[in-house]
Order: sequence, then C-alpha cells, then structure tokens
Amino acid sequence: MLLTSPEFAYNSRMPVHLTCQGKDVSPVLDIAGVPSDARSLALIVEDPDAPMGTWDHWIVYNIPPATTHIASGSVPGTEAWNSFQKLGWGGPCPAGGAHRYFFKLYALDLQLDLGPKVRKKDVEKAMAGHILAQAALMGTYQKH
Repeated sequence: MLLTSPEFAYNSRMPVHLTCQGKDVSPVLDIAGVPSDARSLALIVEDPDAPMGTWDHWIVYNIPPATTHIASGSVPGTEAWNSFQKLGWGGPCPAGGAHRYFFKLYALDLQLDLGPKVRKKDVEKAMAGHILAQAALMGTYQKH
C-alpha cells in the first residue's frame, strides 16, 4: 500500500497553507495498493516531536476502501477527537524547531464500530488484530 501527496514528498517541508500559519487545511492525499479484502481504511496523523509527547493532528476511520484520493479540506470518513480537543484536521503549529508529521494509513478487515467522543487510543484498540496493510507519509514543518 502507498500513501503520497502531490503537495509534499516524504521527509520534505509541508506547505504553509496546511499549517496554523496558513489556511490550516488537510493536504491532498493519494492512496494506492489497498488490499482487495480491505473493508475500511483508517488514517492517523501525529507529531512525535511535540514537547509534551505525541500530538494527534487528525484521526479518521471508516474511510471507504475504494478511496484513492482525499481532497484537501475534505472529511473522508468518521473523525475522532484530536489533541486540539476537536474533531477534524489540526495543522502543524510547532512551538519551536522542526517537527515531523507522520500520516499513517491502515487497511482494515472490518469497519470500526465506535461510539461518540472517540480518541486515537480507541481507534488503535479497535484496529488491533485487524490490520491488513499499512503505509506512511512523513512531512516536516518549522515556523518562521
């Protein structure tokens, strides 16, 4: 499985419009190679370089497995609460220095049946033992 973006390459700087210094919109993402037996996709975007521990920027689950393109600013599935205490995309906004932003895509053998107020830990627990394939994209950002 492959996760790419026409807006930034792996390990390269993310454009300002995706961040708190710009429009703060989610990037365009392209997906290829999803296993034919996948029943859903899940996407977790996190910053492991945050000073208080990993910061969750976007958690989306129950994305249709036939999805090959996610448009900027769109909501491709069901969103979970992020570290900004909201649903939806929260763009990079590092307090200091360059941070890495990992976009982790998972192909699952089921749809996740989760209630309201879901967080990343709930999604990860429900995914355990059901991951068929995974892919990652990593971008960097530093305020200036």
